[in-house]
Amino acid sequence: MKTKMQKGFTLIELMIVVAIIGILAAIAIPQYQTYVAKSQVSRVMSESGQLRTAVEACILDGKTAVGDGAGQCDPGATGSNLLTGASQTTYTLPTGTGVPQVQTPLTATTQINAAFGGNAAIDLTGDFLRWTRTADGSWVCTTDVDVKYRPAGCAGDL
Repeated sequence: MKTKMQKGFTLIELMIVVAIIGILAAIAIPQYQTYVAKSQVSRVMSESGQLRTAVEACILDGKTAVGDGAGQCDPGATGSNLLTGASQTTYTLPTGTGVPQVQTPLTATTQINAAFGGNAAIDLTGDFLRWTRTADGSWVCTTDVDVKYRPAGCAGDL
């Protein structure tokens, strides 16, 4: 007497697989969203931090007004889809982008302020990241983003 061999999966086995996939997705999606927000904060920190060199050169050259006219300081900011903030020069920014805002007039303790917006993660929208120059010429990063998104080297004392 021959018995029939079972082919395929039972309903219970399929339901277990679907449950396992659901549990993994419930854990992975929030972790991925946190990772994306962290990377966006790091990107804004880098983009706004690049302006420090140009601002430092302007301060040392005695250029205190921000702009692209003769005798003015052009920080060289380019549009970012993670920021809000109008251009401080006559250059037109691409639609949906913003730039960090450099405090004008430039002083020994000037600031570069980056406001999250645009395509930034929802948890970051409306938060700020700030580079502040100290009187001795060093720069300090502060931010008000949630601790879980904050990059190393940027304090939360905004």
